[in-house]
Amino acid sequence: MSRRNQVVVPQCKAALNAMKYELAAEIGLYTPGQEDFSAEFAGELGTAGPTTSSINWREAATRDVGYIGGSITKRLIQQAEQVLGQL
Repeated sequence: MSRRNQVVVPQCKAALNAMKYELAAEIGLYTPGQEDFSAEFAGELGTAGPTTSSINWREAATRDVGYIGGSITKRLIQQAEQVLGQL
């Protein structure tokens, strides 16, 4: 598999990662065996979001990862349209 997911603007990598974890929390993606419901509800309330160690991307379903990538693309397009609409 080729790796063409290079960030065009390297300074935005942190923002893209934050968006990725935000969307993963929205669909309830978590590491199998993580049964701490207090942390789950805290993530939903926005007080304790997922960290890089709480999501094992290699074990995530392809459908979930694709949904996250597609949602990031949709949000970026919406943001660009809003900026262009203000010009």
